[in-house]
Amino acid sequence: MQQMILQEKYPVFVLDIYKNETHYKTTDEIIKFFKEKINSHPVCTYIGEFDHFTHTKNLPNGEIAKGIKDCKIIIFCFGNKILNGKITAVRPRSIGVTEFEDKFEIAFLEAPALIANDVMEKWVKDIKENL
Repeated sequence: MQQMILQEKYPVFVLDIYKNETHYKTTDEIIKFFKEKINSHPVCTYIGEFDHFTHTKNLPNGEIAKGIKDCKIIIFCFGNKILNGKITAVRPRSIGVTEFEDKFEIAFLEAPALIANDVMEKWVKDIKENL
């Protein structure tokens, strides 16, 4: 898994998983996997999903990079404390799944809580290790 700064300000974790490295065949299958992980977590709450590909494709000036076949985002929250109102600026969490011909690119923004990052990183890596 690669940790990077996107657009010089966003700390993002990214993992490319080639289709021959996983048994998952579609974006929807991976989103379903994440939903199962979220629903079985003792603190995490599932919020919803966003079909970014369809949304962008249907915009009059929507632009999708060449090679992208699908792109969906699953939204959830680990928040178990509200110590101030500012924390809401970094909640909820999401994981994006972008499908290309030969791979899936999985990405998420760094969370303020280290434990949430560790859980999301494990979930992402499990996609590759579940052959």
